[in-house]
Amino acid sequence: MKEKLKLEIVKSNKTLQKNLDIGIINYKYFSGKYIIYESNGNVKEYDYGDKLLYEGEYLNGKGKEYDFYGKLFFEGEYLNGKWNGKGKEYYDNGKLRFEDEFFNDKEIIGTRYDQYGSIIYKISNNINEVEKEFDFYNGQINFEGEYLNGKRNGKGKEYYGNGQIKFEGEYLNDKRWNGKVYEPSNNQVYELKNGKGFLKEYMFDKLSFEGEYVNGERNGKGKDYFCGELIFEGEYLNGKRNGKGKEYEGYNKLKFEGEYLEGRKIGKGKEYYGWCNKLKFEGEYLYDFKLKGKYYLYQQLEYEGEYFEKDMIKMVILYMN
Repeated sequence: MKEKLKLEIVKSNKTLQKNLDIGIINYKYFSGKYIIYESNGNVKEYDYGDKLLYEGEYLNGKGKEYDFYGKLFFEGEYLNGKWNGKGKEYYDNGKLRFEDEFFNDKEIIGTRYDQYGSIIYKISNNINEVEKEFDFYNGQINFEGEYLNGKRNGKGKEYYGNGQIKFEGEYLNDKRWNGKVYEPSNNQVYELKNGKGFLKEYMFDKLSFEGEYVNGERNGKGKDYFCGELIFEGEYLNGKRNGKGKEYEGYNKLKFEGEYLEGRKIGKGKEYYGWCNKLKFEGEYLYDFKLKGKYYLYQQLEYEGEYFEKDMIKMVILYMN
């Protein structure tokens, strides 16, 4: 979510301000970050749980960034708080992902590696060589094609783990744009034209999604599956759940129905005991957390009111960040 919108939520929500006793000046701390200035002029930035996120010169100069698990994922030069200049980016396993020059957090000149250490492609003056990408787990090729500005642009092919073609055609900024999408069995083919079409996606030969695509992403009505079992049906926008939808658990038991924004529950919704399809909660949600409503146990009303306690508010703000 954009910073402006996050600030607006805090400014407009008296419950948040009252329970957290915060103003906009202190917002950055409560959104999950705080900074310690060291005597040598460097800084260390931590999250709300005291995990180190960054160490080095503040905004401009050299520094290091760490992920949630404390693993180094970037070291190099910064300008205005963004990757600018020489740097190195790393995978979760510690292997080098990209090295050389960055501009505003983007790769501009250098070499990209896969998680085994093999070269995927090289960038020179924003034009990339045609290279191949390999699956980290089985070492098989999963893509070969053309790149521009560090993204798939031009002709290319994707492959399933068994080596069969998954997609062949043209890409635009990492999105499938024009071409054919194949099922693992190759019995049926779906087409994309200028990023539009109705497609089916598979994972480990099991259906994982079917629905409408616009601009190379999930847009419109669709269904999500896990191991072939339906887990969601509803509306998508820019690849995420947006609008009305329903969640399911084993054997198509309804788990939740309501409204989503950017993949999270927000607004009115109902939650069910999946094993018996009986109502468990109905009310309002904010970023997957219950805001206020009614809770039922064995079809009897157990509680009605607000759920937004102080600790939960902090968690919601962290989640928003």
